[in-house]
Amino acid sequence: MIILKVGGGKKINWDYIAQDLKKIREEFVIVHGANAWMKEISERLGESEKMIISPSGQISRYTNEKTMDILTMVYSGLVNKKIVVSLQKYGINAIGLSGADGRVWLAKRKDAILSFQNGKTKIIRDSLTGKVVSINTQLILQLVENGYVPVITIPAITPDGELINVDNDRAIAVMAKDLKIDEIIMLFEAPGLLTDPNDEDTLIKEVKRSELEDYFKKTEKRMRKKILGVKEAFDNGVKKIYFGDGRIPFPVSSALNGNGTIFS
Repeated sequence: MIILKVGGGKKINWDYIAQDLKKIREEFVIVHGANAWMKEISERLGESEKMIISPSGQISRYTNEKTMDILTMVYSGLVNKKIVVSLQKYGINAIGLSGADGRVWLAKRKDAILSFQNGKTKIIRDSLTGKVVSINTQLILQLVENGYVPVITIPAITPDGELINVDNDRAIAVMAKDLKIDEIIMLFEAPGLLTDPNDEDTLIKEVKRSELEDYFKKTEKRMRKKILGVKEAFDNGVKKIYFGDGRIPFPVSSALNGNGTIFS
């Protein structure tokens, strides 16, 4: 079984992904984002996004109750179902789930998060954010064994039944541990990890596990969280991780064939 994590950019081509998955003889669990849709719909609803940058440079979304309502509508509603329909169109029996459904993603809410603003560090205590701590492996395995392809996204749920926002890239590291996954594929709107994020010709073809700390220090914002997720996935037993381009034909096969970045 392979975890396929797909980013939330609008240039991601789900028809290409579905066509490719149909030809690959492998079981997949899909995790997806919806950041571009979230930004657009938030603006249309008159709710501008508020991003938090931690003292270590990691970026996250400030999530109050109104933001959580929009997030749930966009991620597990609109975008999740669009993806399910795209996969079903090509004969892939996808089933869409939020992390709350069946407690697929059980999470712990953070008591506080740190925000670095204007040279000062502030403590934020009212953001509905946290971290996935366990997976409903029984449900996921039951779905896969019966021919379904789970398509999972935020929000997650706490033991007290509270919806919270979590980072998908770090959630898949916990999934890998609980599902005993050896390989993860991550597709987004770039050929892979780039030396210069503004120049797609600066693709880094291979990264060794021993080099991850250096790359973590060099990367910024969302890519830094992806590298952190890679580190945690390796700590949880994953053997190989592929970064690939979700905009091109046969994106999954292309990543597996080494046309993006391979972490090992």
